Amino acid sequence: MQSVYLNRNPTAKAILDLVHSFENNSLCYDHLAFRTFGVNGYGIDSLAQFFLDYGYTQRDDGMNGPLPRIFISELLVDQMSPRTQGIIRKYTESSGNGKKYAALASSLGHLTWDKPLYSEFQQLARESEYAAWTLVNGHALNHVTISAHRLKTYLRDIKKLNQFLEESGFRLNSEGGVLKVSPDGLLLQSSTVADSISFQFSDGITESVPCSYIEFAERLVLPQHENLPHTEIKEFHRRDGFEVASADKIFESTSKEQVSRAGA
Repeated sequence: MQSVYLNRNPTAKAILDLVHSFENNSLCYDHLAFRTFGVNGYGIDSLAQFFLDYGYTQRDDGMNGPLPRIFISELLVDQMSPRTQGIIRKYTESSGNGKKYAALASSLGHLTWDKPLYSEFQQLARESEYAAWTLVNGHALNHVTISAHRLKTYLRDIKKLNQFLEESGFRLNSEGGVLKVSPDGLLLQSSTVADSISFQFSDGITESVPCSYIEFAERLVLPQHENLPHTEIKEFHRRDGFEVASADKIFESTSKEQVSRAGA
């Protein structure tokens, strides 16, 4: 999955290489994120089962194990317009047993349904850019997230990491401000703007569509553990889970507005 992600998203690869070389140390992922259609068994469960089979547990407040968290979201298809619902159901239903192979499709970089018409992509994009992204990217990794507080240099401060990346020529998602802060002030997040790839639709039209991006997260120490010596602080001493409002802003990394700004 990571190999396909890096091959399709040069910005993510360049940032990982840059931060890795600056840190001279291995990087830790906070989480990996996927998008799904919440219909016909293609929702969260289509990808979750693979990870559950390999030892993950489903939680609402995050995970404290040695592996990165997995964040799987789904589009509430039933809340879309009849026309958009029809397009989504057309492709998920034509996929047959594709939902059983979502993880395999992600690791191979393939869709489990046929390529859509460009007009269908446009219809979804007008109503939900999340839906349009999923239609052309399928089960691909939507983003990976670097765990900023686990870096070794001054870049572990996400504000300094953001500054470092912007000074290095990378554009960050500005929706709601570059730095997204949870209400409790303990979860800090930022992200790049998604790369774009050339996609040939089934009617022969070739257009640029948003691909994936890379996120950064700093989880601060919980108040009850703030007096612990720095050397004794573990991941479970830090703020866990996710923040819906911040996630919504991070998801805008694939929006037309942000992608167009990046190309300006």
